[in-house]
Amino acid sequence: MGESTQATGGNRTTEVIRAATVQDVTEAVVQAAAEAVPLVVVGGGHSVWARTDVGGLRLELADLADVQVDGTIVRVGGGATWGQVAAELADHGLAISSGDTSTVGVGGLTTGGGIGWMVRMWGLAADQLIGAQVVTATGEVIETSALHEPELFWALRGGGGNFGVVTRFDFQAHPLPGIAFAEGVIDGDAAEVLRATRDLMEGAPRQLTVTYMDVPPMDPSAPAGARLSAVWAGPEPERLRAVLAPVAELSDVTVEITTPAYRDILMEMPAPDAESAPPGFIGGNGLFRELDDALIDQLVAFRQAHPASVVFLRSLGGAFADVAQDDSAFPARDATWFVLAGGFDIPGLIDDAERTALAREWAAIAAGRRAQYANFADQERHEDVPTLFDGAALTRLRALKRTWDPTNVFRRNHNIGA
Repeated sequence: MGESTQATGGNRTTEVIRAATVQDVTEAVVQAAAEAVPLVVVGGGHSVWARTDVGGLRLELADLADVQVDGTIVRVGGGATWGQVAAELADHGLAISSGDTSTVGVGGLTTGGGIGWMVRMWGLAADQLIGAQVVTATGEVIETSALHEPELFWALRGGGGNFGVVTRFDFQAHPLPGIAFAEGVIDGDAAEVLRATRDLMEGAPRQLTVTYMDVPPMDPSAPAGARLSAVWAGPEPERLRAVLAPVAELSDVTVEITTPAYRDILMEMPAPDAESAPPGFIGGNGLFRELDDALIDQLVAFRQAHPASVVFLRSLGGAFADVAQDDSAFPARDATWFVLAGGFDIPGLIDDAERTALAREWAAIAAGRRAQYANFADQERHEDVPTLFDGAALTRLRALKRTWDPTNVFRRNHNIGA
């Protein structure tokens, strides 16, 4: 078996196995099943799921990170990060719609869907998946695609880590000679900017994807304040400038347009402390059919009322909406915006009254969402699972779970099992 060590978090000891081969993965899964212990599968290790304070067995895939390019077909090891993939593909003039962070793992992002900068141009990361190698709960190694074990393949595209350990992903990549990137600093009425952006995106070419972010000074992941960012899928800054004009010409918006390499716009995030729980977060996310005036007003008021809060939006539509609802496990293909809002629950910074207000106001915002995006839901709440999938998809996923993992070996995730 691969390299094995012990890690202690809280009062629990975790056996850490660093797999060097697919056989190592198979042996680790069989061991976890035989011992009936929690199995934490770690790809990029980007999120709180990588903590070791749960006990049981932690299976690290970082050494399974090869990226092989054959024309426009790209085979990616289950332990690779999107930064590694983007860097390799850049040498071939190719790209895959991924997340927006270089350190996020290919595995977790893809099996959860994968919303990123090219979501309107090429869809989700999962939409570009054409095959996968999976180690199942019995230790069997399965090659799956739309033609071989198609139901398992369907489940991998948005159903999360419920069905096995994906040791290799096969993607259809796309030619990308370059991009144009815009960053806009918002100095005035955020609601006006969001309305103008919403109106712009209703008829925008699919080459354009935008994000809006308003964060406090304490958030290490981004500059403080409200910003609008946009990517044009092509090395044409003049096209981006023209299409953004209705927003860029607002008096309180300053926009700068550059032409970086796609790989260079992926954010670098520090790895989480594997031994410590992250700060609490009171809020959540949602896939919304519309960004109407009422929702805009709610989000702007939320951010203004809570100094330790963050609001983030990303446009959808385009290629994201081209995929029929039942063609993948991912929910809400009719959504046009992804929205995240919440406040950091840091002891000494906020009190119980603030916690209550954050929860109440987020609940009012979430009431209008079509579904929740699993990759941004970082808590294990079994009761929240129905919000992650359309009803028909969840029924189908649970039937597949009973087939492929009847003893619920893969339960350290947004678990759809019992």
